[in-house]
Amino acid sequence: MTNAGVLADHQIRDMIAAGRIVGQTPIQDDQIQPASLDLRLGHTAYRVRASFLAGRTRTVTARLQDFQMHAIELDGGAVLEKGCVYVVPLMERLHLPKGMTAAASAKSSIGRLDLLTRIITDHGVEFDRVPEGYDGPLYVEICPRSFSVVASPGQMLNQIIFRQGKTLMSDDDLRALHAQTPIVSGDPVISDGLGFSVDLKPNEGTLVGYRAKPHTGVVDLSKLNHYDPAEFWEEVHTKDGWIILDPGAFYILVSREAIVIPPMQAAEMAPYLAMVGEFRVHYAGFFDPGFGYAQAGGSGSRGVLEVRCHEAPFVLEHGQVVGRLVYENMAALPAALYGREIKSNYQGQGLKLSKHFKS
Repeated sequence: MTNAGVLADHQIRDMIAAGRIVGQTPIQDDQIQPASLDLRLGHTAYRVRASFLAGRTRTVTARLQDFQMHAIELDGGAVLEKGCVYVVPLMERLHLPKGMTAAASAKSSIGRLDLLTRIITDHGVEFDRVPEGYDGPLYVEICPRSFSVVASPGQMLNQIIFRQGKTLMSDDDLRALHAQTPIVSGDPVISDGLGFSVDLKPNEGTLVGYRAKPHTGVVDLSKLNHYDPAEFWEEVHTKDGWIILDPGAFYILVSREAIVIPPMQAAEMAPYLAMVGEFRVHYAGFFDPGFGYAQAGGSGSRGVLEVRCHEAPFVLEHGQVVGRLVYENMAALPAALYGREIKSNYQGQGLKLSKHFKS
């Protein structure tokens, strides 16, 4: 019987060996992270009229018959156009046991491209959530928001975690954890998770973020450290400790706090609900055990914030709380930690664009 908590890497391998997670082609070792599994695009993208959920009584295939416009083969790379919605069957399918659920999110580099990617399932009523005991295929909805992208089969845009029983830590648990192993620089703001704020007063210079340009070329998701940031991003500077967010614009900012995820915890970023009327931290994301952890090569790592402003221009000030991290217990200690045994692009990060852009 698995302990309650988020499954660790070796437990995910056991699930694969037991046929609980199956791939069209064998699942590769580099898909397995300390507390998550990277999911691979299949060979076909379906352009659809609108985003959808299957609903309790229907499959995604049935819904595609209602909304599909045309199919695009991804072999050799295909352009997914900005502002369009696509559904791509994934190479992995699940046979979850009773008592186990799963949750997905965009990988860090994908969120930083303003690429909205959400997992949907047969009979699903929520994005990025896989119900207990789910037995079936997985699909990803892709909507490029700022840049058109070139996608190919096998690319990993999303990751999935597996939860056995109750995993969430209470605020009291979080305070006790911080007293034992500090999880944030400075005094923690703990309320339904760990609050974090935006840094608009850098130690050096005036650069506080980047804003996506409205009319750019495409980003080939296979090309790393390739693109000139100036062709896709405008720098955001301030000497005053505040900026005005423009409606509809997409920004890359950074948290003021350095964050630590200890080895027996994982965390998920959630929007700060009190702010949803004006702006939101655009993408939820997972933080693996070891992120920012000193013994895994970190000294606290700051969270990169993907921010989109809503209807009205909005003044964002230094130190304003913009999101929260919801911590969860692991079911077991991972065999590898983020930043130590595995190659990690964002350990010890500050303000940083996705790995597709030259540093």
